[in-house]
Amino acid sequence: MIPVLLITGPVGVGKTAVIGEITDLLKKTAARFASIDLDQLSYAYPPAPGDDRFRSGLMFTNLASVWRNDRAAGAERLVLAGVIESRDDLARYQAAIPGAQITVVRLRASDGVLQERLLRRETGDGLAWHSARARELGEIMDRAAVEDLLVETDGRTLNEIAREVLTRAAWLPVA
Repeated sequence: MIPVLLITGPVGVGKTAVIGEITDLLKKTAARFASIDLDQLSYAYPPAPGDDRFRSGLMFTNLASVWRNDRAAGAERLVLAGVIESRDDLARYQAAIPGAQITVVRLRASDGVLQERLLRRETGDGLAWHSARARELGEIMDRAAVEDLLVETDGRTLNEIAREVLTRAAWLPVA
């Protein structure tokens, strides 16, 4: 089995920042792992065909290739950051990562905190789109309960959040 942490949550919740901190914490252990920001695996131009709005097909194809390379290089665990709207999507992760034992960790922040974070990183049309998408995803994820573990992020440091994720997922000893 391949232990996989899939860090999810709405736009602006801090998925990428949290896997960066998780990576830093795991480097201090004997863990042999890889970490991947899934958004990076789907960026391509021209835009995706109409029925694949977020280029998930390309992302899963690339994930399978990258994981094979990471595995060949010695990785035994995998940390992912990306949006998952339904547990039905886990079958596609299983296909890309044979033998994956996936723990979905949803990061949650209040709408006010999400909007504040987005204001710091987005501008123009991008801000309006990301703001609306953050609210949409928050509602979808609250209804779908996609997570195995729910981690609140308001008022917490990246280190606190990453340590909670790793400890609750049993990837670090309890402090």
